[in-house]
Amino acid sequence: MHPIGRMIDANANRAAEAARTLEDVARFALDHRDAAASCKAIRHRLESVLIASGFPRETRAAARDTTGDTGVANSAADAHTRRDLQEVVSAAGSRLGEALRVIEECLKTVDPRQAANAERIRYDAYEAERTVSTMLRARVRSSRQWPLCVLITESLCTSLGWRQTAAVLLEAGVPCLQLREKSLTDRVLASRARDLVAMAKDHAADVIINDRADIAAISGAAGVHLGQQELDTADARAIVGERALVGRSCCTVDQALAAQNDGADYIGIGAMYPTETKARPSIMGPSLLREVVGDATAGRLPHLAIGGITAERCDELVAAGCRGVAVSSAVCSSPDPAATARVIMQHFAETETETENHPCQTASSSTHSPTA
Repeated sequence: MHPIGRMIDANANRAAEAARTLEDVARFALDHRDAAASCKAIRHRLESVLIASGFPRETRAAARDTTGDTGVANSAADAHTRRDLQEVVSAAGSRLGEALRVIEECLKTVDPRQAANAERIRYDAYEAERTVSTMLRARVRSSRQWPLCVLITESLCTSLGWRQTAAVLLEAGVPCLQLREKSLTDRVLASRARDLVAMAKDHAADVIINDRADIAAISGAAGVHLGQQELDTADARAIVGERALVGRSCCTVDQALAAQNDGADYIGIGAMYPTETKARPSIMGPSLLREVVGDATAGRLPHLAIGGITAERCDELVAAGCRGVAVSSAVCSSPDPAATARVIMQHFAETETETENHPCQTASSSTHSPTA
Protein backbone atom coordinates (compact mmCIF):
# COMPACT_ATOMS: atom_id res chain seq x y z
CA MET A 1 0.00 0.00 0.00
CA HIS A 2 1.37 3.38 -1.00
CA PRO A 3 2.17 5.57 2.05
CA ILE A 4 0.76 8.72 0.37
CA GLY A 5 -2.61 6.99 -0.06
CA ARG A 6 -2.64 5.84 3.55
CA MET A 7 -1.70 9.31 4.84
CA ILE A 8 -4.34 11.03 2.74
CA ASP A 9 -6.99 8.49 3.80
CA ALA A 10 -6.22 8.87 7.51
CA ASN A 11 -6.14 12.64 7.39
CA ALA A 12 -9.21 12.95 5.16
CA ASN A 13 -11.15 11.02 7.81
CA ARG A 14 -9.61 13.11 10.58
CA ALA A 15 -10.44 16.38 8.80
CA ALA A 16 -14.01 15.35 8.01
CA GLU A 17 -14.65 14.31 11.61
CA ALA A 18 -13.22 17.57 12.97
CA ALA A 19 -15.18 19.70 10.50
CA ARG A 20 -18.34 17.79 11.39
CA THR A 21 -17.70 18.47 15.07
CA LEU A 22 -17.42 22.22 14.43
CA GLU A 23 -20.51 22.08 12.23
CA ASP A 24 -22.57 20.35 14.91
CA VAL A 25 -21.48 22.80 17.61
CA ALA A 26 -22.52 25.68 15.34
CA ARG A 27 -25.77 23.92 14.48
CA PHE A 28 -26.92 22.47 17.79
CA ALA A 29 -25.19 24.56 20.46
CA LEU A 30 -25.26 27.92 18.72
CA ASP A 31 -28.19 27.53 16.30
CA HIS A 32 -26.13 29.52 13.81
CA ARG A 33 -27.01 28.57 10.24
CA ASP A 34 -24.19 30.44 8.47
CA ALA A 35 -21.44 29.09 10.72
CA ALA A 36 -22.75 25.54 10.36
CA ALA A 37 -22.91 25.97 6.57
CA SER A 38 -19.30 27.20 6.46
CA CYS A 39 -18.08 24.13 8.35
CA LYS A 40 -20.14 21.84 6.13
CA ALA A 41 -18.66 23.50 3.04
CA ILE A 42 -15.16 22.65 4.27
CA ARG A 43 -16.00 18.94 4.22
CA HIS A 44 -17.51 19.09 0.73
CA ARG A 45 -14.72 21.23 -0.71
CA LEU A 46 -12.11 18.85 0.69
CA GLU A 47 -13.87 15.87 -0.88
CA SER A 48 -13.90 17.68 -4.23
CA VAL A 49 -10.16 18.34 -3.98
CA LEU A 50 -9.45 14.70 -3.16
CA ILE A 51 -11.57 13.45 -6.06
CA ALA A 52 -9.90 15.86 -8.46
CA SER A 53 -6.43 14.73 -7.34
CA GLY A 54 -7.19 11.02 -7.82
CA PHE A 55 -8.14 10.09 -4.26
CA PRO A 56 -11.91 9.50 -4.22
CA ARG A 57 -13.45 7.73 -1.24
CA GLU A 58 -13.15 4.20 -2.68
CA THR A 59 -9.46 4.69 -3.55
CA ARG A 60 -8.74 5.95 -0.03
CA ALA A 61 -10.61 3.01 1.49
CA ALA A 62 -8.53 0.58 -0.58
CA ALA A 63 -5.35 2.12 0.82
CA ARG A 64 -6.53 1.77 4.42
CA ASP A 65 -4.81 -0.69 6.77
CA THR A 66 -6.23 -0.17 10.23
CA THR A 67 -4.96 -3.45 11.65
CA GLY A 68 -1.44 -2.73 10.43
CA ASP A 69 -1.41 0.91 11.57
CA THR A 70 1.24 1.30 14.27
CA GLY A 71 -0.31 4.54 15.51
CA VAL A 72 -3.78 3.22 16.35
CA ALA A 73 -2.87 2.52 19.98
CA ASN A 74 -1.05 5.84 20.46
CA SER A 75 -3.29 8.18 22.42
CA ALA A 76 -2.53 11.18 24.61
CA ALA A 77 -3.40 10.91 28.30
CA ASP A 78 -6.03 13.66 28.06
CA ALA A 79 -7.49 12.61 24.70
CA HIS A 80 -10.66 11.25 26.31
CA THR A 81 -11.41 14.28 28.48
CA ARG A 82 -12.94 17.65 27.55
CA ARG A 83 -13.98 20.20 30.18
CA ASP A 84 -16.57 21.94 28.02
CA LEU A 85 -17.63 22.72 24.47
CA GLN A 86 -14.91 25.35 24.19
CA GLU A 87 -12.29 22.60 24.56
CA VAL A 88 -14.21 20.44 22.08
CA VAL A 89 -14.03 23.25 19.52
CA SER A 90 -10.36 23.93 20.23
CA ALA A 91 -9.44 20.26 19.84
CA ALA A 92 -11.49 19.90 16.66
CA GLY A 93 -9.96 23.04 15.18
CA SER A 94 -6.43 21.87 15.89
CA ARG A 95 -7.17 18.44 14.47
CA LEU A 96 -8.74 19.92 11.34
CA GLY A 97 -5.85 22.27 10.65
CA GLU A 98 -3.23 19.56 11.19
CA ALA A 99 -5.05 17.06 8.96
CA LEU A 100 -5.47 19.58 6.17
CA ARG A 101 -1.78 20.46 6.34
CA VAL A 102 -0.79 16.81 5.95
CA ILE A 103 -3.14 16.43 2.98
CA GLU A 104 -1.75 19.60 1.43
CA GLU A 105 1.85 18.39 1.77
CA CYS A 106 1.00 14.97 0.35
CA LEU A 107 -0.84 16.48 -2.62
CA LYS A 108 2.24 18.56 -3.47
CA THR A 109 3.85 15.29 -4.57
CA VAL A 110 1.03 14.34 -6.96
CA ASP A 111 -1.06 17.42 -7.84
CA PRO A 112 0.35 20.85 -6.87
CA ARG A 113 -2.76 22.66 -8.13
CA GLN A 114 -5.02 20.72 -5.80
CA ALA A 115 -2.47 21.18 -3.02
CA ALA A 116 -3.00 24.93 -3.41
CA ASN A 117 -6.76 24.38 -3.13
CA ALA A 118 -6.21 22.37 0.03
CA GLU A 119 -4.19 25.26 1.42
CA ARG A 120 -7.10 27.65 0.86
CA ILE A 121 -9.43 25.23 2.64
CA ARG A 122 -7.00 25.11 5.57
CA TYR A 123 -7.08 28.89 5.96
CA ASP A 124 -10.87 28.84 5.82
CA ALA A 125 -10.84 26.15 8.49
CA TYR A 126 -8.83 28.40 10.79
CA GLU A 127 -11.47 31.10 10.34
CA ALA A 128 -14.29 28.62 10.93
CA GLU A 129 -12.77 27.56 14.24
CA ARG A 130 -12.28 31.18 15.27
CA THR A 131 -15.89 32.02 14.43
CA VAL A 132 -17.39 29.10 16.36
CA SER A 133 -15.05 29.65 19.30
CA THR A 134 -15.91 33.37 19.45
CA MET A 135 -19.63 32.61 19.36
CA LEU A 136 -19.26 30.11 22.17
CA ARG A 137 -17.51 32.69 24.33
CA ALA A 138 -20.31 35.11 23.51
CA ARG A 139 -22.86 32.51 24.59
CA VAL A 140 -21.11 32.19 27.95
CA ARG A 141 -21.13 35.97 28.35
CA SER A 142 -24.79 36.09 27.43
CA SER A 143 -26.16 33.32 29.61
CA ARG A 144 -28.51 35.52 31.69
CA GLN A 145 -31.28 37.88 30.75
CA TRP A 146 -31.63 40.98 32.92
CA PRO A 147 -35.04 42.36 33.84
CA LEU A 148 -33.86 45.97 34.06
CA CYS A 149 -31.05 48.26 33.01
CA VAL A 150 -31.20 51.89 34.12
CA LEU A 151 -29.49 54.48 31.94
CA ILE A 152 -27.75 57.00 34.19
CA THR A 153 -27.69 60.55 32.79
CA GLU A 154 -26.94 63.37 35.21
CA SER A 155 -29.46 65.82 33.75
CA LEU A 156 -32.28 63.32 34.30
CA CYS A 157 -31.41 62.55 37.93
CA THR A 158 -33.53 65.45 39.17
CA SER A 159 -34.43 64.07 42.60
CA LEU A 160 -31.17 62.72 44.01
CA GLY A 161 -28.33 63.57 41.64
CA TRP A 162 -26.54 60.95 39.56
CA ARG A 163 -24.37 59.43 42.29
CA GLN A 164 -27.14 59.03 44.88
CA THR A 165 -29.52 57.76 42.21
CA ALA A 166 -27.03 55.08 41.22
CA ALA A 167 -26.45 54.18 44.87
CA VAL A 168 -30.13 53.66 45.72
CA LEU A 169 -30.71 51.68 42.52
CA LEU A 170 -27.85 49.35 43.33
CA GLU A 171 -29.21 48.91 46.86
CA ALA A 172 -32.59 48.08 45.32
CA GLY A 173 -31.03 45.24 43.33
CA VAL A 174 -30.92 46.77 39.85
CA PRO A 175 -28.52 44.40 38.04
CA CYS A 176 -27.16 46.84 35.48
CA LEU A 177 -26.51 50.53 35.07
CA GLN A 178 -25.57 52.10 31.76
CA LEU A 179 -23.60 55.34 31.85
CA ARG A 180 -25.00 57.54 29.10
CA GLU A 181 -23.42 60.99 28.94
CA LYS A 182 -22.96 62.74 25.60
CA SER A 183 -21.49 66.07 26.68
CA LEU A 184 -18.86 65.25 29.33
CA THR A 185 -15.18 65.62 28.50
CA ASP A 186 -13.26 62.39 28.12
CA ARG A 187 -11.44 62.94 31.41
CA VAL A 188 -14.64 63.53 33.38
CA LEU A 189 -16.42 60.66 31.63
CA ALA A 190 -13.59 58.24 32.44
CA SER A 191 -13.57 59.34 36.08
CA ARG A 192 -17.33 58.93 36.38
CA ALA A 193 -17.18 55.52 34.73
CA ARG A 194 -14.56 54.35 37.22
CA ASP A 195 -16.67 55.64 40.11
CA LEU A 196 -19.76 53.85 38.85
CA VAL A 197 -17.87 50.59 38.29
CA ALA A 198 -16.49 50.74 41.84
CA MET A 199 -19.98 51.36 43.25
CA ALA A 200 -21.51 48.49 41.26
CA LYS A 201 -18.81 46.02 42.24
CA ASP A 202 -20.04 45.87 45.83
CA HIS A 203 -23.48 44.83 44.58
CA ALA A 204 -22.37 42.30 41.95
CA ALA A 205 -23.92 44.55 39.31
CA ASP A 206 -22.50 45.50 35.94
CA VAL A 207 -21.87 48.87 34.33
CA ILE A 208 -22.16 49.40 30.59
CA ILE A 209 -20.76 52.48 28.87
CA ASN A 210 -22.83 53.98 26.09
CA ASP A 211 -20.96 54.32 22.73
CA ARG A 212 -17.43 54.57 24.15
CA ALA A 213 -15.52 51.30 23.95
CA ASP A 214 -12.32 53.06 25.04
CA ILE A 215 -13.93 54.38 28.24
CA ALA A 216 -15.42 50.95 28.92
CA ALA A 217 -11.99 49.36 28.62
CA ILE A 218 -10.04 51.77 30.83
CA SER A 219 -12.74 51.90 33.51
CA GLY A 220 -13.12 48.13 33.82
CA ALA A 221 -16.80 48.28 32.88
CA ALA A 222 -18.65 45.11 31.95
CA GLY A 223 -19.00 46.28 28.37
CA VAL A 224 -20.14 48.85 25.84
CA HIS A 225 -23.45 49.54 24.14
CA LEU A 226 -23.37 50.71 20.52
CA GLY A 227 -25.83 52.26 18.11
CA GLN A 228 -26.12 51.35 14.46
CA GLN A 229 -23.63 54.08 13.45
CA GLU A 230 -20.96 53.30 16.04
CA LEU A 231 -18.01 50.87 15.81
CA ASP A 232 -18.73 47.45 14.42
CA THR A 233 -18.74 44.61 16.91
CA ALA A 234 -15.33 43.18 16.01
CA ASP A 235 -13.61 46.57 16.40
CA ALA A 236 -15.35 47.19 19.72
CA ARG A 237 -14.36 43.72 20.90
CA ALA A 238 -10.74 44.45 20.02
CA ILE A 239 -10.87 47.39 22.43
CA VAL A 240 -12.91 46.00 25.34
CA GLY A 241 -11.57 42.42 25.15
CA GLU A 242 -13.15 39.01 24.80
CA ARG A 243 -14.60 38.89 28.32
CA ALA A 244 -16.55 42.15 28.00
CA LEU A 245 -20.05 42.59 26.60
CA VAL A 246 -20.82 44.32 23.34
CA GLY A 247 -24.43 45.34 22.77
CA ARG A 248 -26.15 46.83 19.76
CA SER A 249 -29.29 48.93 19.31
CA CYS A 250 -31.67 47.49 16.71
CA CYS A 251 -34.89 48.78 15.19
CA THR A 252 -35.55 45.97 12.68
CA VAL A 253 -35.39 42.19 12.68
CA ASP A 254 -32.65 42.34 10.04
CA GLN A 255 -30.54 44.53 12.32
CA ALA A 256 -31.08 42.07 15.17
CA LEU A 257 -30.00 39.17 12.95
CA ALA A 258 -26.94 41.12 11.82
CA ALA A 259 -26.04 41.86 15.44
CA GLN A 260 -26.33 38.17 16.29
CA ASN A 261 -24.25 37.18 13.26
CA ASP A 262 -21.55 39.72 14.18
CA GLY A 263 -21.23 38.31 17.68
CA ALA A 264 -23.12 40.91 19.73
CA ASP A 265 -23.93 39.69 23.22
CA TYR A 266 -27.33 41.36 23.50
CA ILE A 267 -29.54 43.82 21.67
CA GLY A 268 -31.57 46.87 22.58
CA ILE A 269 -34.90 46.85 20.72
CA GLY A 270 -36.81 50.04 20.05
CA ALA A 271 -37.98 52.61 20.27
CA MET A 272 -41.08 51.17 21.92
CA TYR A 273 -42.80 54.47 22.71
CA PRO A 274 -42.23 58.21 22.24
CA THR A 275 -39.57 59.64 24.52
CA GLU A 276 -38.16 63.08 25.28
CA THR A 277 -34.64 61.86 26.14
CA LYS A 278 -33.65 61.06 22.54
CA ALA A 279 -34.93 62.04 19.12
CA ARG A 280 -36.36 58.94 17.44
CA PRO A 281 -36.99 58.91 13.67
CA SER A 282 -39.70 56.28 14.15
CA ILE A 283 -41.49 54.51 16.98
CA MET A 284 -41.47 50.77 16.34
CA GLY A 285 -43.68 49.73 19.26
CA PRO A 286 -44.25 46.29 20.80
CA SER A 287 -44.92 44.81 17.35
CA LEU A 288 -41.18 44.96 16.63
CA LEU A 289 -40.52 43.19 19.90
CA ARG A 290 -42.89 40.39 18.90
CA GLU A 291 -41.11 40.02 15.55
CA VAL A 292 -37.63 39.81 17.10
CA VAL A 293 -38.63 37.49 19.93
CA GLY A 294 -40.55 35.32 17.48
CA ASP A 295 -37.58 34.91 15.14
CA ALA A 296 -35.88 31.54 15.62
CA THR A 297 -32.40 33.10 15.50
CA ALA A 298 -32.71 36.70 16.72
CA GLY A 299 -35.11 35.64 19.46
CA ARG A 300 -32.36 33.72 21.24
CA LEU A 301 -30.32 36.86 21.93
CA PRO A 302 -30.75 38.52 25.32
CA HIS A 303 -32.65 41.73 24.73
CA LEU A 304 -33.90 44.85 26.42
CA ALA A 305 -36.77 46.90 25.05
CA ILE A 306 -36.02 50.59 25.16
CA GLY A 307 -37.67 53.95 24.54
CA GLY A 308 -40.36 55.67 26.57
CA ILE A 309 -40.83 52.72 28.92
CA THR A 310 -42.67 53.23 32.19
CA ALA A 311 -43.86 50.83 34.87
CA GLU A 312 -47.40 51.16 33.50
CA ARG A 313 -46.31 49.97 30.05
CA CYS A 314 -44.46 46.86 31.22
CA ASP A 315 -47.52 44.58 31.15
CA GLU A 316 -47.98 45.29 27.44
CA LEU A 317 -44.30 44.55 26.81
CA VAL A 318 -44.40 41.29 28.79
CA ALA A 319 -47.41 40.23 26.74
CA ALA A 320 -45.35 40.88 23.60
CA GLY A 321 -42.62 38.52 24.86
CA CYS A 322 -40.31 41.05 26.49
CA ARG A 323 -37.81 39.66 29.00
CA GLY A 324 -36.26 42.94 30.12
CA VAL A 325 -36.23 46.69 29.63
CA ALA A 326 -33.83 49.61 29.58
CA VAL A 327 -35.27 52.68 31.30
CA SER A 328 -33.99 56.21 31.75
CA SER A 329 -36.18 59.14 32.81
CA ALA A 330 -39.03 57.03 34.26
CA VAL A 331 -36.59 55.88 36.95
CA CYS A 332 -33.95 58.60 37.17
CA SER A 333 -36.49 61.44 37.36
CA SER A 334 -38.79 59.60 39.75
CA PRO A 335 -39.20 61.04 43.28
CA ASP A 336 -38.30 57.53 44.46
CA PRO A 337 -36.04 55.87 41.85
CA ALA A 338 -35.55 52.70 43.90
CA ALA A 339 -39.28 52.10 44.35
CA THR A 340 -39.96 52.67 40.65
CA ALA A 341 -37.16 50.27 39.70
CA ARG A 342 -38.56 47.58 42.01
CA VAL A 343 -42.01 47.88 40.45
CA ILE A 344 -40.54 47.50 36.96
CA MET A 345 -38.40 44.50 37.93
CA GLN A 346 -41.40 42.78 39.50
CA HIS A 347 -43.10 42.69 36.10
CA PHE A 348 -40.23 40.57 34.80
CA ALA A 349 -39.59 38.37 37.85
CA GLU A 350 -41.46 35.39 36.41
CA THR A 351 -39.94 35.91 32.95
CA GLU A 352 -36.44 36.01 34.43
CA THR A 353 -36.95 32.70 36.25
CA GLU A 354 -38.19 31.02 33.08
CA THR A 355 -35.19 32.29 31.11
CA GLU A 356 -32.63 31.13 33.67
CA ASN A 357 -34.17 27.64 33.61
CA HIS A 358 -34.45 27.45 29.82
CA PRO A 359 -32.72 24.28 28.53
CA CYS A 360 -31.06 26.17 25.68
CA GLN A 361 -29.22 28.51 28.03
CA THR A 362 -25.52 27.78 28.44
CA ALA A 363 -24.10 27.59 31.93
CA SER A 364 -21.64 30.36 32.68
CA SER A 365 -18.97 31.00 35.24
CA SER A 366 -18.81 34.66 34.16
CA THR A 367 -20.23 37.37 36.35
CA HIS A 368 -21.16 39.49 33.34
CA SER A 369 -24.75 39.70 32.12
CA PRO A 370 -26.41 41.38 29.15
CA THR A 371 -27.73 44.91 29.26
CA ALA A 372 -28.85 47.66 26.97
